[in-house]
Amino acid sequence: MNRTELIELISNGENSGVEFKRDDISPERLANEMAGLLNLEGGHVVLGVENDQTVSGLTRDRREAEEWVMQVARDRLQPAVIPYWEAIDWGGGRWVGIVTLPADAPDKPYKAKRGSFWLTKVRVGTTTRDATREEEQRLYQQSGGLRYGLKPVPGTTVDALDSRRLEEYFGRVVDAEGSFPADPDERARLLVNLELAAVTAGRTVPTIDGMLLFGRNPKRALPQSGMRALCYPGEEPGYATRADEDLKGPLVPLRNAEGAIVEAGLVDQAWDFARRNTQPSAHLEGNRRVDRWEYPESVIREAVGNALVHRDYSIAGTDVTLTIYSNRLEVMSPGRLPNTVTPEGMKSGMRYARNQNLVNVMRDYGYVDARGMGVRNKIIPGMRDHNGTEPELVEEEQRFTLRLWKTDETAS
Repeated sequence: MNRTELIELISNGENSGVEFKRDDISPERLANEMAGLLNLEGGHVVLGVENDQTVSGLTRDRREAEEWVMQVARDRLQPAVIPYWEAIDWGGGRWVGIVTLPADAPDKPYKAKRGSFWLTKVRVGTTTRDATREEEQRLYQQSGGLRYGLKPVPGTTVDALDSRRLEEYFGRVVDAEGSFPADPDERARLLVNLELAAVTAGRTVPTIDGMLLFGRNPKRALPQSGMRALCYPGEEPGYATRADEDLKGPLVPLRNAEGAIVEAGLVDQAWDFARRNTQPSAHLEGNRRVDRWEYPESVIREAVGNALVHRDYSIAGTDVTLTIYSNRLEVMSPGRLPNTVTPEGMKSGMRYARNQNLVNVMRDYGYVDARGMGVRNKIIPGMRDHNGTEPELVEEEQRFTLRLWKTDETAS
């Protein structure tokens, strides 16, 4: 960083990735700020700058300040880190120290030492505070240290899983001979082995993954398990809607012996909503009428399937949302993209799976791309072939949105 870049950094003020501090703060406070930035997207602790953006300069010799920062990062952060240090000559005998924390820190959650305790810190706007239990769980999940879907669902039994769907899955997908055992103990052992159930306090209960996939009524135990489907008459959300539905049920459908869907899963329900709330155009192929939907069925199914299997289910109180506007369709998934995944990486074919069990089973049903590259191989080419538009992938602080355009407005 040069002086011009530092001037711009200071002039923009504190934000989620920038904190101003004197270098006479306590090691505990410095560690708190570093841990909070590491647990978000990295950033800078700028030493020698006041909260009002006045540059007071380092009180220590810049080499002594560097040694102090490195010691705090080594002794008061868990796991220890080595931040990038710079000292910039501000002029007038003043130096500014810049502690830079990486955006892709791999070992979340980072904890700061307070007395004899280690506490996870999170950055919220311009403040750093202790993480809640749910926030800490999400950080473990981001780093791969916790598979949220393997947690047991309290207050349930394996009877909360739909035996009809399980029998069909095992008979149709897992073993053509029909391997789902009739004996309850054998069934329980098999479900545990497949991580669809877990043993807790001597009882076998569904895991979150098992309930999401095969639950009789997942919404009762997991309020965040459904979908919200909305249709607005215009280009922006408003009080007036053409349709507003809560889609409920397990991810997978129930099929009959001929393979026809008897009870729809969430992906099928979402496509049905989109079909009912968009207007197809029709043309003749020979003597046969062919409907052309505003958005390709294969693209919507892939987009919804991806949102359902990759969302962060540790975030309660919000569903995957399918929203139809007059000019576009959006699928919103709660939670940030995991690890180092970016929208550009997804376009290039980067593979990731926050919830591997969900991905595996939904691939078995054909709801998500078997190669794990549905954005690159299905969604993008599907929209190009359909109407020449480019899907938009938008990552925000706590959600990810896939946006499909109805027409190529740039061509008009």
